Amino acid sequence: MNIEQLNQEFAIADQLSIIEGKGGFPVITIDNEQAKANISVYAAQVLSFRPTSADADLMFVSENAYYQTGKATKGGIPICWPWFGPDPAGQGRASHGFVRNRMWTLLSTETTATGETKVRLGVSADEETQKIWPHSFELVMEILVGQTLTVALITSNTGDRAFQITQAFHSYFTVGDINQVKVLGLEETTYLDKVDDGKEKKQSGAITFSSETDRIYTDVKPELTVEDSALNRRIRISATGSKTAIVWNPWKEISAKMGDLEEQDYSRFVCVETANAADDVVEVKPNSTYRLQAIYAIEAIDG
Repeated sequence: MNIEQLNQEFAIADQLSIIEGKGGFPVITIDNEQAKANISVYAAQVLSFRPTSADADLMFVSENAYYQTGKATKGGIPICWPWFGPDPAGQGRASHGFVRNRMWTLLSTETTATGETKVRLGVSADEETQKIWPHSFELVMEILVGQTLTVALITSNTGDRAFQITQAFHSYFTVGDINQVKVLGLEETTYLDKVDDGKEKKQSGAITFSSETDRIYTDVKPELTVEDSALNRRIRISATGSKTAIVWNPWKEISAKMGDLEEQDYSRFVCVETANAADDVVEVKPNSTYRLQAIYAIEAIDG
């Protein structure tokens, strides 16, 4: 479906339109009384979100990000599904699954009674996905743009046998200076330190950043906070359907080596990801669904 057809079917006057974005990908642009947002139909990926009360965008996207079919776009909220991290079967399939680097289908757009804009995108099993992952499924991404941003990933098993998934919202948050960032809510929580051969450790105090950080926190609380003193704001994350959280920043050396990051990008973002990962494996039985959800809110530190 081309841009003109998408607008004929899904545009909302003075609130939502579809434009041609970088790489020719369709991008849903939202501008309502509560917030602005951009969502790529490729990968069903939120690229930006900025409530009217905020001075800076919630999301970080690298200037060097790829906008090419078959490649993931570095920034916003990539969707990791039906596995998080390396191929769990060790068959050489791409890390983080196959839905973050393929075109989705725009299913619906609407304005809610309270003025938010709701968008639904979907992808389902086909001949190509069956070769990668031999299961029947329907996957829907629901995005609600208002004073807060809500994202929900709904997995439906349309086959006749159960399957298991791990998954994540690989959210890249804009920060003013990574050296001044704290992540709160994971104190005394056990984590797997992927920078140190996956050793199990326990978090002491708030998370701060001074080197490469790649951790999977287990049995986490549903409420986490990113405190960013450089931008004078807190990002509050409220998760549903998730028992794990990933905290990631590549730091200087890895950032400099990544083709889709600028050398100093490591200082401009932090990933705090709502997930089902490690031992938090979800089994989805035939004719059943599973919902992973995160709500993101921005507030000023000094009131």
